[in-house]
Amino acid sequence: MQIADLKRLVTAGENTYIEFKREIPSAEKIAREISALANTHGGTLLVGVDDDGTIIGVQGYEEQEYLLDLAVNELCEPAVTIDIEIVSVSRKRDVLVVSIIEAEKKPVSVVGEEGRQYYVRDRDKSVKASRERVKVLRKQTSGVGVTFEFGYNEQMLLRYLDEYGRITVNAYSNLINTGRKKAAAILVNLTSAGILQMNRAEDDIEWFSMSRDI
Repeated sequence: MQIADLKRLVTAGENTYIEFKREIPSAEKIAREISALANTHGGTLLVGVDDDGTIIGVQGYEEQEYLLDLAVNELCEPAVTIDIEIVSVSRKRDVLVVSIIEAEKKPVSVVGEEGRQYYVRDRDKSVKASRERVKVLRKQTSGVGVTFEFGYNEQMLLRYLDEYGRITVNAYSNLINTGRKKAAAILVNLTSAGILQMNRAEDDIEWFSMSRDI
């Protein structure tokens, strides 16, 4: 990659697929970013680029490479496949362009000081995955087909979504007068089957029909 290509990549800004880091703060923190990208659609981590898009570069990229290797091979389970390209931006400074492959087996977890945690990308940020999101990731990559009965509860859900556009687990639990666990299981199953999609809304998860733009 040439520096002109790097500048074009930076111009796109941080998003679902691109994350900027001035430098790697620790192996565990960068493992969170890497696992989030691997659990979503894959993407690119640019080390040596400030949050505002200023290309600063890092001195001594070998230390950054060491932390990346520790993150993907020791802290991420299963290990994440990455490719690192070094782009010189001045005589003493370089940017690490880290390409992260979407994981074939999800979810990728990070084992650190807080125990086992799961992360996903939410627009331009890496956030902790909800229990429902983790279940969806497991189902979608388990290799086992998703089956469900389209009964009264599912009909009530789709009618609600036709009218209001979105629903939370608690709202759906109240709608069909059942426990939260059962309501969440139905939503997870329909999402795994490609009928619904999920989106974070503040501290909760909202569910949409796949035909609706979010």
